[in-house]
Amino acid sequence: VARGEVDFALGTDTAGSGRVPAALNNLVGLKPSRGLISNRGVVPACRSIDCVSIFATTVADAIDVLRVAAGHDPEDPYSRARPLDPAFFPDRFRFGVPHEDQLEFFGDALSQRAFEEACARLRRLGGEPVRIDYQPFAEAAAMLYEDAFVAERYAGIREFFDAQADSNPEAFDPTVRAIIGSGRRYSAADWCQASDMLGLLRQCCDQILAGVDVLVLPTLPGPVSVADMRADPVGRNRQLGHYTNFVNLLDYAALAVPACLRADGLPFGISFIGPAGSDLRLADIGQRFHHDTGLTAGATGRPLPPPRDITRPAGSTVRLAVVGAHLSGMPLNSQLRERGARLLSVGRTAPLYRLFALQGTVPPKPGLLRVPPGEGASIAIEVWEMPTAHYGSFVALIGAPLGIGTLRLEDGGSVQGFLCEALDTLGQPDITDFGGWRAYLSSQAAHRAA
Repeated sequence: VARGEVDFALGTDTAGSGRVPAALNNLVGLKPSRGLISNRGVVPACRSIDCVSIFATTVADAIDVLRVAAGHDPEDPYSRARPLDPAFFPDRFRFGVPHEDQLEFFGDALSQRAFEEACARLRRLGGEPVRIDYQPFAEAAAMLYEDAFVAERYAGIREFFDAQADSNPEAFDPTVRAIIGSGRRYSAADWCQASDMLGLLRQCCDQILAGVDVLVLPTLPGPVSVADMRADPVGRNRQLGHYTNFVNLLDYAALAVPACLRADGLPFGISFIGPAGSDLRLADIGQRFHHDTGLTAGATGRPLPPPRDITRPAGSTVRLAVVGAHLSGMPLNSQLRERGARLLSVGRTAPLYRLFALQGTVPPKPGLLRVPPGEGASIAIEVWEMPTAHYGSFVALIGAPLGIGTLRLEDGGSVQGFLCEALDTLGQPDITDFGGWRAYLSSQAAHRAA
């Protein structure tokens, strides 16, 4: 993939095998939500958390493959029927990063500097860094190899292992044999205790993740040499998985994206991590970040192709104009954001409308009324884009006298938007001359202050 001989490759990812190699080769590594792609036919490592991963030179290519490969498989016990709903990452966002004393690069100053630069890039792209406690994530990561979950590795090849491990030990890499063999010593009670502990850690990590839009980590602390790996395979593998081992245990999605070439010429990458089902949200910010780096595609030397609209297939979203209480910063704006909507533009209607302050509404709302040509004015609006899947639940919240209709825009286009029944504007204050709801509220506040 890195050399451009193929457009993508599939891998498996239990602890990070779909992300760490991507980072080391200047590639995108997509680790989907568990169960999104069927594992049928895959030799298991830990069957309940294994994921088929995707390597590609761009986020868009990885998402194209995911759309084809994803789907429920009734013959895979861990497959999930999870649609890839359109999702937007906000233009202004909060990204979680560990406290400085919890960031570990194992003495690799080049990777430490590269991560600092990646965080600075995210700030320029609209992000606000939020320091989070990484300890519960690290504790969950340790459980993958140091607790009863190792028993699942043994269970996956139990028949073969029992037949070969003692009588034909050379059939195994010694390190692999030791790891899998250690799974024999755990009991069902050990598994139950480990599951309970993981559940507590998941609750803690979920709460931390809920406080940010995305978790951002180095994909790995830094590269290790083949010689170092041979000298200490367990320790070095644990080092490579320092920031990846927890993701599948906690049922998260992850996207590894190239960040830069270090001063020594080696690639460095970061990972965007979110809850299960956040795959397209991660792809949105991941593509923005990757294209902003100016890196080439893999090792081809070719520039990245222009970014594509990967999160919104045709017909999957609705454009909606809001004029009052749903504007940014207004009391009902959360109804848009809760449904994955994002602000597209700020503009005005065509001069075909009058605006009224609807007395007695809670929270206060205006009513927009279409009038004959020559009798109206242009009114300030915001145009939002909402996934079609959530549009119905939004419209169901709208009560009389407001409704949804087609609004004509100043630029000649049209969108769905809020309108008011004509009868209910009778006797209401006409606030058209203010040009919009926000300006009207400002004038009211100034009047009260005076």
